[in-house]
Amino acid sequence: MKLFSELFAAIDETTKTNAKVAALVNYFSAAEAEDAVWCVALLSGRKPKCTVKSAELKLWCMELADISEWLFDDSYHIVGDLSETITLILPSPAIYNSEREKGKHSLHQTMMDLKSLVHEEIENRKKFIQATWMQLSTPERFVFNKLITGAFRVGVSQQLVIKALSKFYHLDENIVTHRLTGNWDPGNITLKELLFSENANDDHSKPYPFYLAYQLDQEPASLGELDDWQIERKYDGIRGQIIIRDKQLFVWSRGEELITEKFPEFNALASLLADGTVIDGEILPMRNGNPLPFHLMQTRISRKNITKKSLTEAPLMMVCYDLLEFNGIDIRNEPMHQRRDKLATLVIESLNKYPGAPLLLSPLLNCKNWEEIKEERLRSRDFLCEGLMLKHKQSIYESGRRRGQWWKWKVDALTADGVLIYAQAGHGRRANLYTDYTFAIWDGEELLPFTKAYSGLTDKELIQVDAWIKKNTLEKFGPVRSVKAELVFEIAFEGIQPSLRHKSGIALRFPRIARWRTDKSAIEANTKQDLLQLIDSLKIK
Repeated sequence: MKLFSELFAAIDETTKTNAKVAALVNYFSAAEAEDAVWCVALLSGRKPKCTVKSAELKLWCMELADISEWLFDDSYHIVGDLSETITLILPSPAIYNSEREKGKHSLHQTMMDLKSLVHEEIENRKKFIQATWMQLSTPERFVFNKLITGAFRVGVSQQLVIKALSKFYHLDENIVTHRLTGNWDPGNITLKELLFSENANDDHSKPYPFYLAYQLDQEPASLGELDDWQIERKYDGIRGQIIIRDKQLFVWSRGEELITEKFPEFNALASLLADGTVIDGEILPMRNGNPLPFHLMQTRISRKNITKKSLTEAPLMMVCYDLLEFNGIDIRNEPMHQRRDKLATLVIESLNKYPGAPLLLSPLLNCKNWEEIKEERLRSRDFLCEGLMLKHKQSIYESGRRRGQWWKWKVDALTADGVLIYAQAGHGRRANLYTDYTFAIWDGEELLPFTKAYSGLTDKELIQVDAWIKKNTLEKFGPVRSVKAELVFEIAFEGIQPSLRHKSGIALRFPRIARWRTDKSAIEANTKQDLLQLIDSLKIK
């Protein structure tokens, strides 16, 4: 834990990419093999599940520190982070350095112990947590608390981890990226086995790293001849890969989650598609070739048991974008237009064999010039799409987010003006500022809460709004303050839908603050009727 906590601190103390990569390389050169693979797992998003309840940690910390609940709660409200609060409150460790058994608190052993806690009685969990607290240094305690709560986050992307591994092991980044995908357990494999083993690719379920595009930040005409580009709609669903290997079906999400059981209508593909087929596409609800609203997808994926009714109400399909593996051969380095031709043949043949196959070849837009492409982009919401995808016909299928060969060209966000009515302090570096906001719209003469947002303002604006909130607080409800209904903010969002779960009857997708409307008074904010009309105009049912 000592080396890992030092790495955590080194990464947290810098914003420079090269410094973070150097810190990772130094860690890999010094860490034990069992610890190094856990480090990669944690930093690349394989977060541990929470095995102990936050309320239990709070009580056990209060007991060791011999403090009252009100003092703990007040401290938590000021610090804004549970792991840090516990770290600061705990008494000095009883055993440290030479008195600790060597290896007892290695990262590997700590993670294995935490995993085993899920099967332990509460008293045994308490004894383990308290004993470990008293045997760790303060920096180690902080990281340990993050791991307990499952809230482990650090300022490093998976791509930086890949860069560091590539540098340390002298491997191509694409190879590292591919080896890190799929199902692997850091508890029973080392980094060398993961990256170099001859059997590393024997996992038939292993997906390929997804190719991601940046938002277009230039005039489309600057991309050159339109004939050099493949234009298709950007559908609003779940990006995924369908894999058929060893006569088995595997469905992966972009977040590297194996979600095969969520889509029983895809089961027929295991016998329909040839072994060694990997398709990249978008999973979304469709009927008669037309996309259905995204909230129907949410009703499907949130269900533990897929009923016949849910299959009928939200039939899912894969809109096929790309073909990555064909007859067991990795074809990602073939030009886009060649992969597209193979994909088209595969989908057409599949539908000829089985007309009910849940596959649809992503339609291409045939326009005469870039001006017509601009018009098609503006029509995106008519097709329940987010915008357009622009892919160079000679492009290979790369790994991760890249610039130049693929672009996403999303339509402008939807917006509504809301009134700030509640505020809560943030966490971490924002712990002493009120930065988490609840906004309301008018429903007759009453203000009705309709969304929350906490991103979009500049640091200067955050300080100004925080000062205003503290001066204009009406009531306090624990960490939450109600404030005078005076400030208006423009809220941007990617989608809107009716919702029975929300009091407002409306749910927004990806809400964030677009700007502070200092030019508007509260009475000028939007109404519930405005948003219901917006839903109707978008043909959302």
